[in-house]
Amino acid sequence: MTSILKADNIQDADGNNIINESGNTITIGASGDTTNIIGTLQNDGAAVANTPAFSAYAASAQSLSSGSATKVVFGTEAYDTDSAFTDSRFTVPSGKAGKYVFTTNFYAAVDNGTLEEQQLYIRKNGTDVATTAVDFRNNDDGSDNGMILTQTLDLSVGDYIEVYVVIVATNPAGRSGQAFVYFTGHKLII
Repeated sequence: MTSILKADNIQDADGNNIINESGNTITIGASGDTTNIIGTLQNDGAAVANTPAFSAYAASAQSLSSGSATKVVFGTEAYDTDSAFTDSRFTVPSGKAGKYVFTTNFYAAVDNGTLEEQQLYIRKNGTDVATTAVDFRNNDDGSDNGMILTQTLDLSVGDYIEVYVVIVATNPAGRSGQAFVYFTGHKLII
């Protein structure tokens, strides 16, 4: 036996609308209400979530050549929801195109007082799409320095994101550890 319940509004015991249908729009709750969803919230059959998502960091110090752009090695993954982060590169998986936000940090370790310049890049498909830089050439005390870079990008399936760094100094290297050299990203729910 099948039953059909038809209603434009469902109200709570105090007469407040908790579900309202008007045209092709269904409103659940009202401003200030808390709506708890048990199970998986979906949009056209796909789960609504900030995934893919990943976080990786440098488990060991990376030696660099002064003045050369070098791909940053993030050897340890904290998490990778869709197995989309491999060989220090995030690649958009099938069916996951959209807007993403990425954040990276690179802390340079150099011989004391020799840091002249530091640049940090986010690259999409091999092309720079975001950069930050610091120039210590007019400062006699260029020492260890950290840089953070965040960028939001509209990505298609197969696009890939990498991080590069340029350090001009004597014996430049990247620090190791999750607090010093990391790369994170996730898809935005929009």
